[in-house]
Amino acid sequence: MVGMPTAAKSPPELIPPAGPTRGGKLPLSCIDKTVGGFVHLIQVFPPSSLSAAHDDQGPTAAVSAMRSGFARALVPYYPVAGRVAPSGLEVDCTGEGVWFVEAAASCELADVDGLECHPLLIPAELLLPRPPLGEKLDGIILMAQATRFTCGGFVVGISFSHAVFGGQGASRFLTAVGELARGLPAPSVAPVWDRDAIPDPPSPPPPFFTVLTEFRLVTQVADISAESIERVKDEFKQAAGEGCSTFDAVTAVVFKCRALALVGALPDDAKVRVGFAAGTRHLLHGVLPAVDSYYGNCVCLACVATTSRAARESALVELVGAVREAKEAVAAGFADWRRGVYRHDVPLDYSTAFLVDWSRLGFDEVDYGFGLPGYVFPCPHDDQANFFATLLFVRPPAPRRGGIRVLLRCVQEPHASMFAAELDKFA
Repeated sequence: MVGMPTAAKSPPELIPPAGPTRGGKLPLSCIDKTVGGFVHLIQVFPPSSLSAAHDDQGPTAAVSAMRSGFARALVPYYPVAGRVAPSGLEVDCTGEGVWFVEAAASCELADVDGLECHPLLIPAELLLPRPPLGEKLDGIILMAQATRFTCGGFVVGISFSHAVFGGQGASRFLTAVGELARGLPAPSVAPVWDRDAIPDPPSPPPPFFTVLTEFRLVTQVADISAESIERVKDEFKQAAGEGCSTFDAVTAVVFKCRALALVGALPDDAKVRVGFAAGTRHLLHGVLPAVDSYYGNCVCLACVATTSRAARESALVELVGAVREAKEAVAAGFADWRRGVYRHDVPLDYSTAFLVDWSRLGFDEVDYGFGLPGYVFPCPHDDQANFFATLLFVRPPAPRRGGIRVLLRCVQEPHASMFAAELDKFA
């Protein structure tokens, strides 16, 4: 390959619902209103992975079926074909549809390392959809782009409104698209809106963004091996007499490694934290009529906190215990939130990192007719990339499945090499 790879994009096209849909306006929930902006994700489908549904017809037929899957899915998911109202408080069910782009890359997936390295060897904006010039982004709910590489592999880029979709909800929508693209008569999980079933708390939450500091954060990638995860789990079970999850083990590892990397940057008695979005679906049984069918946001903030010295010197099993305690506090914290009592005031400074776990959302189980993706990862919001220290858990690329890949933007250059060295102990 010579020069920077490129991708030629077709003009964006609207895919409307395949049948009649309801009109009117639907409210967003009180949880939906606390999040916003777009989430961008990349799904990488390796060459020769066309599923049995389309392998005898070629990639053109597969993309055509994918378009049909979106159109058919927009009938039961009819709010997604609408637009978020200018107020940001509701969705106007206009039935316009979702924007879809086809593109052709100038290279093979292998030429860009299968998109496994970060920063990417092809600009992310070439793989993500954009609406036509003059179309406002504010109200759009979902856009998709299918990019074919010269080797026959595909990359699907998705941008969705976080106010309308929780992560699990977006995954379920894309799963429905894939099911219908492959010829199933209906989605395996019928969606419901039901945002008004979650009552507003008696008082609005305080603003999350108070004082913002810009950092010079470094992009890093670390693979935590299945063997290392099992070792931490075994150590915890021997010490505590009970098991722990992969999330617990990996969060403790990254928390400790970051604290060790920041030695000297923070006083020993400084609080260090990992905040994470904890799922609350299990707490909404009896509130939501159909929890599994709900595709809105169901999360609240949880936080692990200790002193810098304690994070460095504590055994991993102690930090695993701290993570589990933070998770166990979610039920009480969510109940307080619903009563208008807000526990967490997490400072957005260098002592705090925010974690999102993408490894279990299901985006890597979506088959549009290309087979299952070999790798799925989120693209960061460029305008926020240096204001938040972030940790993202994803499943490693297909050949290395079993562990957890951590996409990191949570330390500055002076601390990056020590952070990488500590993480390498768990590779």
